[in-house]
Amino acid sequence: MKKNKKSIFQIAFLVLLMVLTFYVLLKDQELGVIWETILKVKKRYIWLGIALVIIYVCSESVIIHYMMHSLKKKVPLTQCIKYSFIGFFYSCVTPSASGGQPAQIYYMSKDKIEVPVSTLVLMIVTITYKFVLVVVGIGVLLFCRPLLDKYMSATRFFLDLGVLLNVGCVALMFILIFKPKLTKKLMHLGLKILEKSRILKHKEERTEKLSKSMDVYKESSYYFRDHKMVVFNVILISFFQRFCLFFVTYLVYLAFGFSGSSAFDIVILQATISVAVDMLPLPGGMGISEGLFLSIFRPVFGPAYVLSGMLLSRGISYYALLAISALVTVYAHFSITRAAIRRERAAKGEDKTLCG
Repeated sequence: MKKNKKSIFQIAFLVLLMVLTFYVLLKDQELGVIWETILKVKKRYIWLGIALVIIYVCSESVIIHYMMHSLKKKVPLTQCIKYSFIGFFYSCVTPSASGGQPAQIYYMSKDKIEVPVSTLVLMIVTITYKFVLVVVGIGVLLFCRPLLDKYMSATRFFLDLGVLLNVGCVALMFILIFKPKLTKKLMHLGLKILEKSRILKHKEERTEKLSKSMDVYKESSYYFRDHKMVVFNVILISFFQRFCLFFVTYLVYLAFGFSGSSAFDIVILQATISVAVDMLPLPGGMGISEGLFLSIFRPVFGPAYVLSGMLLSRGISYYALLAISALVTVYAHFSITRAAIRRERAAKGEDKTLCG
């Protein structure tokens, strides 16, 4: 019941945030003109954008399948696709994408994938996913200064903040992984200090939970050490995955029949938005993503078309992804649950046979 209430609250918060975002964006706009503009775009580019969004999600499925194989776990790619859509759906509706991995671990456990294995795989996925974003952010800051000065003079703060937060996040993850013993001691010391200062009550369950969570980082350290080539390949796939999503905005630009701005410029500008909003505690960076798009891409799309461009770009890369992920998640829930029930019944049947 508590879990259901939390899910309802998260969805309600998402809907409220969505309504407020679009109210602020559209309250003074001619909706009929915007709709007519959107209807006139070249539809083939929109379908290509939706295809890229699906490839974006399925790229994670390939990573999960590949890593499971490296751990000698035979998990069908079709199941990995389900896990990825489940993860992206819950990431879309929870602040800072915090709900994706717990949901994936839950459904993997229903498929008899051990929690330590699924946690390890998803930990590596998260680290490489964040690492790619850090590389992109730092690369933009170092090598694309003229582009930033031209298009992000008023919004540069958000990019700098996003890079700083992501660097801090990745650095912390690497410290946890490569210095697990030291980290475990520091975590336990911090917990004792909080308990002695009466900020937290002493609970053995909390201490055990902390120890188990730190063991995951220890296993991650071993995985990095023993599977260097696998990790390298995962990073390459993650780069491809990220840029599939960034490229959607360029397809929207082409859908309007525009020319003049290069694919490189538009993809990099979209990448800066992703870096800027990734660590913010809002589902999908909602609100701030739309605002940054309108500011950064105004010179690219022009004042008359930038709002329509934003609606299409975000509509494909976030809202369409949310809708598709929701549908697949509903299907995956029932298919995974039914399979789990069949296994339980088969196991009970075997037990009865053995008893007989």
